[in-house]
Amino acid sequence: MDERYIDRALVSAHETCPIERLAERLGAGPFSLVLLFVSPEADVSAVVAEAENAWPGAKIAGCTTAGEISGDGYGDESIVAIGFHARHFAAETLLVPNLSELAAGELTDTLLHIRQALARDHGHLPEEFALLFVDGLSAREDELASALAAATGAMPLIGGSAGDGTHFRETLVFDGTRLLANAAVISVIRGACPLRPFKMDHIKPTERRMVVTEAEPAARIVRCINAEPAVHEYARLIGMEPESVNTLTFAIHPLTVRMGERHHVRAIQRVLPSGELLFFSAIDEGMVLTIAEPHDLVGHLSAELQTLKGPADPIAVLAFDCILRRIEAQERQMTSRVSELLRQHGVIGFSTYGEQFGPMHINHTMTGLAFYPPGTIVPESAS
Repeated sequence: MDERYIDRALVSAHETCPIERLAERLGAGPFSLVLLFVSPEADVSAVVAEAENAWPGAKIAGCTTAGEISGDGYGDESIVAIGFHARHFAAETLLVPNLSELAAGELTDTLLHIRQALARDHGHLPEEFALLFVDGLSAREDELASALAAATGAMPLIGGSAGDGTHFRETLVFDGTRLLANAAVISVIRGACPLRPFKMDHIKPTERRMVVTEAEPAARIVRCINAEPAVHEYARLIGMEPESVNTLTFAIHPLTVRMGERHHVRAIQRVLPSGELLFFSAIDEGMVLTIAEPHDLVGHLSAELQTLKGPADPIAVLAFDCILRRIEAQERQMTSRVSELLRQHGVIGFSTYGEQFGPMHINHTMTGLAFYPPGTIVPESAS
C-alpha cells in the first residue's frame, strides 16, 4: 500500500454532522495536525467544538474563508480538512489571542522555544516550516509579520488571512477548541517531505502613479490621494466614475508599492461611506502607489503550477489564494479554467483576505507550499 503523508477531505458546510462526515472521509490518521478551512456559511462554533474529538491527539488549527480550494478546484459553502500523518510530521500550535496588544518579545521567545523543542524531540524529521492564519479584518497582519520575523528566520512561513466571503463582517481563527476574532494561530511543523515555498502573481505595473497624501495608517484608511478625495482620484486615474467603483474594480485595477526591484500589491478592500478607501494591507502617507493591470491569470497559473512539478510530482500543494484573484476569474469567465488547473495539480487551501510569505503580508497573490516525496532534491525557489 502507498505510504500516506498528507490527506484531504471535503464536505458541504450545510451537512448535518460535518465533522463526523469529514472524519469518515479523512480517516483516523493518526495525524499530528489537522487543518480546517471553514466557509462562514457553516456553524463554525460547532465545527470547532467537535474537531478535537474526531482526531484525538492531533493539533487542530484553521480559520474561516473567502472560499475554499478542495482539490477539485474552487469551492464555496464547504469545509476542507487536511491531515498531516503523525508518522511523517510533528506539529505544535501557538495562539496569539489579542492582536491589539501584541507583545513582540514574548511572542518571539515562545515561538523559538517551540522550534527548539520540536528540533530536540523530532530531529529525525529534516524539514521545518510554519503556517499562519490571522483574522483578516484585524488590520494587524503587517505588525504580526514583523514580530514573527525574528523567530522564524529562514524557516518558510506561509499562510493567509481568514475571510468571510465578500461580507467583511467577521473573520475567525481557531486553535483546538478556541475560536477567536482579533487573533492568529501559528502552526510549526517538522516533516519528512521536502518542500518548496512559492509565491505567484500575474500583476504588471503601469506608468500611472499616485501619492497618498492623507491617511490613517493604523486603520489602513486612505483619505486623500494626490490631495484629492481618495475614491474620486482613484476613479479618475482608472477612467471610471466614483460611484461605479466596487470590489471588482479593485481586482482589475490593483495598486502596488515598489520594494527594491519588485512591486507588491496594496489591495483595496472597499470604499467606505465617507468616500475613503480601506486597504487590506499597510498604507501610509507619502506612499507612492502604482496602478497595475492583471495579465493572463490562466496562462500564468498554468506555467507556475507546472514549474512546481520540476523536482517531482508534488504529493500535495497547499495554497492561499487572494479573494481578488477569484473575483477576477469570475468576472472574466475564467473560473472553470482556473478550477481545472487547481484540480489537475491537486491544490488545496482557501481564498484569503491577504497572503503571508516569509516576513511579508501581501495581496493579489497565491502563496503556498509544494510537498514532495522523501528523498526528492528540491532547488531553492526564485520567488
